[in-house]
Formats: sequence, structure tokens, C-alpha cells
Amino acid sequence: MHDALRPELEAGLRRFGLDPALATPLLDYLALLARWNAAYNLTAIRNPRQMLTKHLLDSLAMQPFVADLNTLADLGTGPGLPGIPLAIATPTLAVTLVESNGKKARFLREAVRKLALTNVTVAESRIEAFQPGTTFDAITARALATLPLILQLGGHLLGVDGHLLAMKAADFEAELATLPAGWCVQAIHPLQVPGLDGQRHLVDIARAPVAA
Repeated sequence: MHDALRPELEAGLRRFGLDPALATPLLDYLALLARWNAAYNLTAIRNPRQMLTKHLLDSLAMQPFVADLNTLADLGTGPGLPGIPLAIATPTLAVTLVESNGKKARFLREAVRKLALTNVTVAESRIEAFQPGTTFDAITARALATLPLILQLGGHLLGVDGHLLAMKAADFEAELATLPAGWCVQAIHPLQVPGLDGQRHLVDIARAPVAA
């Protein structure tokens, strides 16, 4: 079944300006996720074609915005989304997957091992308790929480010039009005995800400049 998805995935990779050869490790990840999902219920999406669109391509839509970063923390990553697809597509990016759920963390460690993802680290921890001793260029979260709550839980992980890159569907404007003090929106980027109906956006939030 997963080989049947290859042409669609390769077409999506070309749309994003990525190497179609990335389809092989991405499909390996998808096959592993589907196998574990049958036993451990890691994601509610079970149809492989829906997984391709809603998991792989949706995650990869934000790749241009992390391509030049050195470090990224994916908060509440679940089965590794968007962190693992981004790590596969961006081998120069060091990705830390933060997940408190034990069975999901076990899957993440197995995926890192099976896929030989040398640029990925798994942190089995609650976000607010995660103290890695360093900061990240960016944090991201996909379907985790509101923007204010993401910053409340994980803002401490960002360096001075760090950014929250949060994937959002429609109707997130109210969240922008309630950002914690000291944070501001840098940009809102519309995302085009092949095969996905509905609006997707990448919201870029950083620390507000300190008044002189």
C-alpha cells in the first residue's frame, strides 16, 4: 500500500521544492507509524492516504521556514509530527522531540533507531518540565494547544532571538489577541498543502523588542 503512495508523495515533494528521493525514508516512517498505530493508537488517522496528506505533506509544508535553522524543538510531538518529516527533509537541522506520553516516546525512539535519524533526539518529558540546559532557534507545535499556552509551557526553551513557528488552521485570530506580555507576531504565512482542503497557516511569534 505504501508503495502505491510514492507517486503522490514524490509529486508533493516536488511542489515543495524538495528532492523526490526523500519519499523513501518518509514512506519508511509512515509504514512504521501505521504498524505501531495498529497496536498503540498513536494517531486517530489510520488511512494511509490520509496519513500521507495530513501527516507527511502537512508537516513538510513548513520546511522552508526551518531550512536555515540549526535547532528545533517539537513540543508535544505525538508520533513525531512535524519533527520527524522535517528532520528527514532537513538533515542539517537538529530536532528535539518533546513528548510526555510513554508509548509515544517509545515509538519515537524506535523510529529514530530504525530510520537512523542522527539529527533527532527524543526527550520524554512534559514541556514545562523540560530543562535541556540550552535553548533552541525555534520551537514548533502542531495541534497541541493555543498559542498563549504554547508560549506559557515552552517559551523558556527559546533563545533571545528564537521563534515559535506554530501551525494553525482557520480562526486563530483570538489567540493572537491574548499572547503573553513580551511576545509579538512576526508574520503569518499561508501554507499550501497538496490534497488538503481548508486553510493552513504558519504563525511566527518572537519576543517583542525591548524599548530603549
